[in-house]
Amino acid sequence: MECLLDEKDHEIIQILQNGFPLVSNPYKAIGDKLWIDENAVISRIVRLLQNGIIRYVGPFFNSRKLGYNGCLAAIDVPGNRIDEIATIINSYNEVTHNYLREGTPNMWFTDSTERQQQILDDIKAKSGIENIFIFTSKKYFKVKVDI
Repeated sequence: MECLLDEKDHEIIQILQNGFPLVSNPYKAIGDKLWIDENAVISRIVRLLQNGIIRYVGPFFNSRKLGYNGCLAAIDVPGNRIDEIATIINSYNEVTHNYLREGTPNMWFTDSTERQQQILDDIKAKSGIENIFIFTSKKYFKVKVDI
């Protein structure tokens, strides 16, 4: 299903990324700014989410300032267990990205929480795969897309 974006969609995306209103009715405030009603803003955002244009609407926190150390983790998963292990890893809300790469290790994921070691230990126990390679964050990058 193709999702065409019009000018209002682009404006909504920009506001979501760069100036989400911190008020009791943020979608109404966005609508007021764009001359459309609150329900239209919400409907557009839902459509953009359903079509994969927007992946997430919510806050991002600077995990370092909260005392968390982020890490990139890698695990080598046999091809016949990819879906099973991905389901285990993705069951943790703290895992923000999980993807496959060519080579060994082949499954990579991120975690930026205070219970990082517990999650990694749980994944080892549930998967039966002992080796998880950990790459701790050295530098913080904020990736953002302006359209």
